[in-house]
Amino acid sequence: MRKQSRNKGISRYKNDGKFKTFQDEIGIHFNDEKLLKQAFTHSSYVNEHRRKPYEDNERLEFLGDAVLELTVSQFLFKKYPMMSEGELTKLRAAIVCEPSLVKFSIELNFGELILLGKGEEMTGGRERPALLADVFEAFIGAVYLDQGLDTVISILEKVVYPKINVGAFSHVMDYKSQLQELVQRGSAGMIEYSILEESGPAHNRQFISRVSLNDDELGIGKGRSKKEAEQQAAQKALEKLKQKLDAK
Repeated sequence: MRKQSRNKGISRYKNDGKFKTFQDEIGIHFNDEKLLKQAFTHSSYVNEHRRKPYEDNERLEFLGDAVLELTVSQFLFKKYPMMSEGELTKLRAAIVCEPSLVKFSIELNFGELILLGKGEEMTGGRERPALLADVFEAFIGAVYLDQGLDTVISILEKVVYPKINVGAFSHVMDYKSQLQELVQRGSAGMIEYSILEESGPAHNRQFISRVSLNDDELGIGKGRSKKEAEQQAAQKALEKLKQKLDAK
């Protein structure tokens, strides 16, 4: 019994050391370290330590989810002033979805810090995507409570925003939005669409659209609606711009 108690003490010391090292690495030191540990405490760990006043990370996960939505929304709103509400929503969803959050967690080595029950540990819980995604949200919630929104943003500026800046999530947008995002990323100027031709009977109209950048033609598209023609023009413009970028 005494040996088991000693082993638990050693394990707790190791965990404390890991959390201290982690705070040194990210340059943030919690005022309330219990919040930090709670962010990494899975419910399976709490269930195996009922005599201790441990709390799992589920409530922090709930809060972190909302804080992430707010901070990412604010960043996108400022970065893409010409993007529609629908496209902003799609882009945000790609950034805060489970696969993205898992990548952020792995980049920060969160798997090494998670406090798991023995059963969850044995079944590979430390690498489980849903668990890693939840931990990232819980960590953001803990940082918000302990340090405030500015510190949350400073973390996202290192881990999340740079990926947005290089177009890591652009694939979820339509061609017009992708083109707008690419041009804004490079501060290349103003995109303009114009209808060159409209023909055919009312039930079968055909449109030809041109997209230009600073009055230089980038692409021409055809379609049965203005929207379809503009999307095709934007697709061709994207191909042209990407070829230029690849050639550099």
